[in-house]
Amino acid sequence: MATREFRFQGVTPAGQSVQGTVMASSKSNAKEKVEDLSEEHGFKPSDLKKRRTFLYKVRHPNGDVKKGEQKAFSGEEVKEALESMGLEVISVQKKWFDFQFTPPQSDLIMFVRLSANLLRENLPFDEVLELLVNDVSSNSLKQVIRDLNSDLKSGMDPEKAFNKHRDKLGKFTAYMLGIASKSGNMAEIYESTARFLERKDEFKSRVRSSLIMPAVTTVGLIGALIWYIWYIVPATAGLFEDMAMEVEMPPLTTFSLAMAEWLDQNWLWLFIALVTPIVAFVLWARTEQGKFYLHKYMIKIPVLGTLLHKINVEIFCRVFAILYSGSGDNLRVIRIAAEACGNKYMEARIRNVTIPMMAAQGASLVRALKASGVFTSMAITRLKSGAETGSVKESARQMANYYEQETELSLDAAVQTIQTAVSVVIALGVLFLTLLSAEMAFIQPSQSDMMGM
Repeated sequence: MATREFRFQGVTPAGQSVQGTVMASSKSNAKEKVEDLSEEHGFKPSDLKKRRTFLYKVRHPNGDVKKGEQKAFSGEEVKEALESMGLEVISVQKKWFDFQFTPPQSDLIMFVRLSANLLRENLPFDEVLELLVNDVSSNSLKQVIRDLNSDLKSGMDPEKAFNKHRDKLGKFTAYMLGIASKSGNMAEIYESTARFLERKDEFKSRVRSSLIMPAVTTVGLIGALIWYIWYIVPATAGLFEDMAMEVEMPPLTTFSLAMAEWLDQNWLWLFIALVTPIVAFVLWARTEQGKFYLHKYMIKIPVLGTLLHKINVEIFCRVFAILYSGSGDNLRVIRIAAEACGNKYMEARIRNVTIPMMAAQGASLVRALKASGVFTSMAITRLKSGAETGSVKESARQMANYYEQETELSLDAAVQTIQTAVSVVIALGVLFLTLLSAEMAFIQPSQSDMMGM
């Protein structure tokens, strides 16, 4: 669910005004967060407003009338901002259908890639945002860039500014770009993020393109099976029944006739039995519990599961390598890397096993990571070697680079395996239709029936 920004206001017992913002998926969720804050800091909430999009019409000093839109907590804020720019405000009204669409992946990749290239040319980041806002075709991404530029100019923490838009940018991208803005190597981090997004998009595109033809063929095969069993076989066998002939049916034909009769009587129940679990699964998979179990078993799927697991480990190691410091509190680093890895099961295991072991029991980093049970043996071995030599940061970066290269090389093999598995299913279906057709071609009535005719 999309995350929205809410502004709350309140009053302390001493009569002082309090104001702040919270990020929440709904107004009720925002109220709960504000209530928690009021209990913690001792103030009474008085107002809560959601940040909305407002449409405005203004007249410039030269007489030109322009239209536009701006996000704000109220129409008065938009009016005051426009008047401060020397514009005559004609109208400001709320945009009723304020749908927030996720930007296309291609636009997001282009934004990160061009940012990396421009930062490498030593351009200030605010100028980079101003340049890119005109080159992006997605309106939702344009709004994200405008909001980022406004928040950063107002002095908001970069990590917080980017995390406000993690439902649009993605958790990994938001974390990486937020980290980059606070580091001294923005171009390098943007380059790493762009390279990962490009590889991830290529992975999806190649898997999707390689499965289009098998999927179409499979759907056609299922349709042919249903048509053959439910229509052709009963119609052919019905010829003998209409002529009162006693014919001994072959086994596949007998099975098909029984199946056709069963479908005639139960097709509605069969449809409900097939559709209901699919709808229920989709709804369940969108819940937090559903995502947890789905991600838990998804990494155990043959071929693709192993590949996805290594990608999750790669993201964790890359974020960890960027943030990790040899001394100080690194529990927050581990938590951020866990959230950015993109797997709810891995995130939960790290938060509930690794971090408590390090915080409460004083366990070492490698021991706590191993206890979570979500890291590959190679990653644990490499991090252990880095811990022994005092180069954990470098070891994590090496693991990220290694898995990046391995997943690229393993992609072709994974795609070929998927295509082979689908081809076997299609071949079995075609074989069944061929055998059924051959059986029906050799069906013969009895000699007595032929003499009677």
